[in-house]
Order: sequence, then C-alpha cells, then structure tokens
Amino acid sequence: MTQTAGRLSESETESVSTSISSHPSWRVFVHSLIAAEISVVTRRLSRVVALCRGVEDSSPLYSMVESPVQQRVSSLEELESAVEGDPEYAGVLLNGTFNHEYDIEGMLRCLRAKMSRTSRIVAVMYNPYLRWAYHLANRFGIRQGEAPSTFVTSTDLRNIATLAGFDVVRVRPVAFFPWKLGGLGTAINRLCTALPLVRYLSLAWVVVLRPIKPSAVKPSLTIVIPARNERGNIESALKRMPDLGVTPEVIFVEGHSSDGTWEEIERVAALYKDQFPIQCFRQTGKGKADAVRLGFSKAKGELLTILDADLTMPPELLGRFYEAWTKGLADFINGNRLVYPMEGEAMKFLNWLGNIFFAKALSFVLDARLGDSLCGTKLMSKRDYERFIAWRGEFGDFDPFGDFELIFPACSLGLGVIDVPIRYRDRVYGSTNIRRFYHGMMLFKMTWIGFCRLRLGAKPKTQSPHL
Repeated sequence: MTQTAGRLSESETESVSTSISSHPSWRVFVHSLIAAEISVVTRRLSRVVALCRGVEDSSPLYSMVESPVQQRVSSLEELESAVEGDPEYAGVLLNGTFNHEYDIEGMLRCLRAKMSRTSRIVAVMYNPYLRWAYHLANRFGIRQGEAPSTFVTSTDLRNIATLAGFDVVRVRPVAFFPWKLGGLGTAINRLCTALPLVRYLSLAWVVVLRPIKPSAVKPSLTIVIPARNERGNIESALKRMPDLGVTPEVIFVEGHSSDGTWEEIERVAALYKDQFPIQCFRQTGKGKADAVRLGFSKAKGELLTILDADLTMPPELLGRFYEAWTKGLADFINGNRLVYPMEGEAMKFLNWLGNIFFAKALSFVLDARLGDSLCGTKLMSKRDYERFIAWRGEFGDFDPFGDFELIFPACSLGLGVIDVPIRYRDRVYGSTNIRRFYHGMMLFKMTWIGFCRLRLGAKPKTQSPHL
C-alpha cells in the first residue's frame, strides 16, 4: 500500500517523470485525457484510494490524476479496509476494474457498506461497443495486461448500480483520437464529446457513482429569502412555513427596495423571533446571486435552501426538498416548475419557452437530466456549497442570477441531482424583476460558456499536475 501526498518531493517528481517517459507518447496522451476527466471530480475530494492490481495498472494514469492525497492499494480487501470509516468526500478510483469482474454488483455492495454518503466511486470503463478493438490491441501487443472480459453498457451499469444501492451521477466519454499531433488531437477529442453519435465511439468512459444513503439524523436547515420590493409577501413566507421536523433558521436578505420591504422585514423578524431563529441583512451588492451568497455565508444550518420572496414557489412544499435530501435520493435538490399547469399568469408564454430552452440546453451541456434549470428553489448541504465556492473560483464568476453557479458544480462534481415538481403560483403582491430579453441574452451567454468549458472538457495534461 502506498500513499502520495498532494505535492511530490524532488525525488518523487523525478521518479514520476521517468515513469511517464517510459511509455509511448500516444499512451501518455490517452491517459492524460482520461486523467483530466477524472480530475474534474477528484481534485475536489479530500483523498482518493486507487485500486491498482494487474499489469495495466503500471500505467501513468495515477500520477496524472489530481487529488489532495492519493492512496494506492493492490486488492479489494485492502480497498474495503481503506474506505471504511472514510472522512467526508473521499473517492475510490477504479481503472478498468469493472471490465475484469464477474460480479460488479457484489463488489459495489461491499464498497457501499464501507463508504460514507459523500464518498464517490470514479471508474474508468472500456467502451462495450469497441470490445473487438481491445482484443486486437492485445493480440498485436499494442495493449498490455489481460484482455478485458466484461463489458457493460450505460444501461447495464445503471441497473447494476441501482441494485447495489448506488446512483450513476456522471458518465463522460473520453479519448477518441490517440495521437496528439500538436494541438489537433486535443481539439478532436474535445469536439467528439459533443457530437451525438460519434461520442459513442470513445475508447473509454469515466463514470461517477454515488452511494444512496439516507441521513441518520435530521440535519439543521437554513432558508435564505432574497427580497426586493416584496413588502406584501414577507409575513406570509413565515406564516406558511411547513413543519419540517426541525426548526429552520430563516435569513432575509433585502436588496435595495423602494416599497418599505426592509422595514417590513424588521417588523416580521421581531414578531416571529420566538418561532424561528431569524437573521436580517441588507445587500451592498446587486442581484439575486449576490443576495444568496450573502445569506449562505451567514447560515448556521447544515443544509441550505432558497425561497424566493415572491412566493410563486409555495413555502408549503419546502418539506419535499428537505425530505428528498434526507432520504438520500440526491445531494442537490432542484425545483421544477414545468411539470404541472401554472396558476393564472404565473409565467408568460415567452418566459415558459425560454425556461424549456435553457433546461434542454443545460441538460446537454452538463450531461444531466434537468427538467427546469431556472427555478429559484434549490437545496444542498453547506459543505457542498463550500466546494461550489472553490469550484467557482477556478471556473469563473459570471452568474448574476445564481442558478447556473449552483447547477454547474453540482453536476460537475457528481452530487446527483433530482427535480421536485411544484405548481408555479401567481404573485399576490408586486411585479417581477425579470427583464425578459436582456436577462435571456445573459443566460444564453452563460450557457455558451458552460458548453465551451464543461461539455468540451477540461484541458488535458501530459504530465503530473504536481510536477
């Protein structure tokens, strides 16, 4: 068993460089592509335990994967022991392991029993549609190690994972063209991930599995209510708060209102202080994203959620978001306003079309199934939100609304997303702050940035990120 820290010593760096240089350049390039895709998830985990058994696991892949700490084990028994009692956000890295197993479900069941809810399995799998290519590669000596014997499709994997108590939260095809050819190979590999039929011809898939584990105790909850010119809805938000089994903390964030919203927040906070722990803040910045960030930064709850002060998402349904998380159905709970008929004039027709478009566009960009990407109510853990902040620091800070900066990292980091259908209601006070065409263009720009940076993949590395 070996363990590698996030920063290598000079001698370790030289050893890694020698190991990588001993492999053909095309092989190093292919593994750099795979490692870059793995690193999207593992660089935000606390540590990674890699199962290294068999001749092929002498590959340079492990040295290229980014993670704070990497521990390597040589048997399933060692892996189970290393995973047991895991700290939060630990990862298990399996390189081709599923392709040599005769009981993947049994293996996953054993691992699930040892893993924490926030741990993830990141597995490299050979493409089942190219099994003939791997056998030819072995025959002609291009590929080392035992020929893979087990090939599962994405449908097979999802079924097996469900039976074993896992959820497949991310599937990414990777490595289509094995030669670098300057920058041409990189461009081809990025482009192929976005082409509908071509993407099935990748040499490998990188898949992320999340253990489905309900919460043993009811976690505390903070509800952030951004409010701008919503004076008539403030008290109703608290009056209509459901019984969640825990008393939620409520944080009002007022944003430059002109109708007396701040004064109403102060009045309501004093009136309901014996029913809820309440905090009140006034924005110095602008926009809903800024308000949510302020509220989340002050939150004391283990879980965080957003309730728009217009109350078009009924407060009574917050319990469904909370229950979905505590049951372990997903780690990011997203509202969906597009399932049921909307009440009255809750959403104009062009707004409805725009919401449909962005839901479909982001589903494509993120390789996720999103029914509604712009519903204001979302729920996640505070620990995950802290990871989102770090992710945003690398990706870029450009979202004034706050929806994409939560959905993008939730999908990229493999949290697992589930939609909670709600019936969207008419406003009973005030008018919308949305500027349809101006904000629509901003959302389109953010979708395009997401496509370029996420769908086309991370920049591959041809050497260890620690060098």
